[in-house]
Amino acid sequence: MPEQHWPHAPTHRLGAIGSYFVTAATHGKAHHFRAAHRLEVLHRGLLTVAKAHGWHLEAWAVFSNHYHFVGYRPADPEGGTTLPAMLRELHSKTAVWVNGLDGEPGRQVWFNYWETLLTVQVSYLTRLAYVHRNAVKHGLVQEASAYPWCSAAWFERTASRARVQSLYRLKTDRIAVDDDYQPVVDDSP
Repeated sequence: MPEQHWPHAPTHRLGAIGSYFVTAATHGKAHHFRAAHRLEVLHRGLLTVAKAHGWHLEAWAVFSNHYHFVGYRPADPEGGTTLPAMLRELHSKTAVWVNGLDGEPGRQVWFNYWETLLTVQVSYLTRLAYVHRNAVKHGLVQEASAYPWCSAAWFERTASRARVQSLYRLKTDRIAVDDDYQPVVDDSP
């Protein structure tokens, strides 16, 4: 997994080029990435493509039929590419790969993505907490850090205990996020 750095003062990243909350979903909410090895490929793909495009992910959660992340691109236009370019590459590569596994060339895998530009500090922090704990919300694990395809374990390991406690105290139930995907993890090929 590419090394990630927790921001010490994330406020300066808010703005037009700044931080985004992104959700992407598979076509028809299909569970194309339901097996552990498929989730691993999507997880690694997201982190690798983000790094290659100059994006810095601060929270991420990858599931069988969708994913979320909070990330920012560098202010320097030469230092990173746009969100559409980054996600186009991720979705293209993962669709070709999973369609090859399933013997379904040309099948539509990804449906769309939704992004929110984060310009208010509390909105930014609340979405970080939401993404870190999303596997718990979906009932996949009891503790966020137990879900291997998200940032919670990394965050809890690298941030100060005070920062972790402070972020996890934030209420996330009022965030308007379309997140009725009901992901699964199974042992299917």
